[in-house]
Amino acid sequence: MKRMRLLLIAGLGLVGALALLSATQPWASFKLELGAAAQDHLSVTGQEFNQSLSPLALAVLAGALALTIAGKIFRRVLGVVLALLGAGISAVAITVLIDPSAASLARVTKLTGLAGGSAQDAIAGTSLTVWPIVTAALGVLVALLGVLVLAVSGRWATAGRKYETSTKRVESDEPDRIADWDALSDGDDPSDADPDADEDAESPAAGAADPEAPRA
Repeated sequence: MKRMRLLLIAGLGLVGALALLSATQPWASFKLELGAAAQDHLSVTGQEFNQSLSPLALAVLAGALALTIAGKIFRRVLGVVLALLGAGISAVAITVLIDPSAASLARVTKLTGLAGGSAQDAIAGTSLTVWPIVTAALGVLVALLGVLVLAVSGRWATAGRKYETSTKRVESDEPDRIADWDALSDGDDPSDADPDADEDAESPAAGAADPEAPRA
């Protein structure tokens, strides 16, 4: 189980790092109509397509780190969050794959000064790279790993459990200061032994020392 935990955390960290890398890579290149802009070709990265891509990848990395110290309940919460983050990463990539021209309109508008249908008409051709496909696959993998964390993390050993157990054992041997204080407040002295036990211990000695006790 410990090995599975390490593999899941390492896998999430690796996939999150790859997703962050993909955000900086060119996802598509566009050929613009002559005269539409100072340049006739436009290259758009994943982050330029959608500004949320890098934050989503960073959140996956943060979730992987949090799994190393999280408790049982929080690990399951992280599993759900990671699954949603993976779905978000895939959704960004799939949106670009379905209609890259529409996804790049903001970038084209910034470059050409055209908006709406005019910006769409300024795009003469589109060429996609492999990175949107890679990113969609990475998002699916993050989602699957998140579901796996949700399913199996409840059986992971909690960090520090051995230390907590030994600490409780030591504390059980020490006097209860709060109980002693409550006893003093009630007028009892917690340092005194049990009076009933003292009487039981003294009664045989008292009988043996009685000179008038009947003899057999």
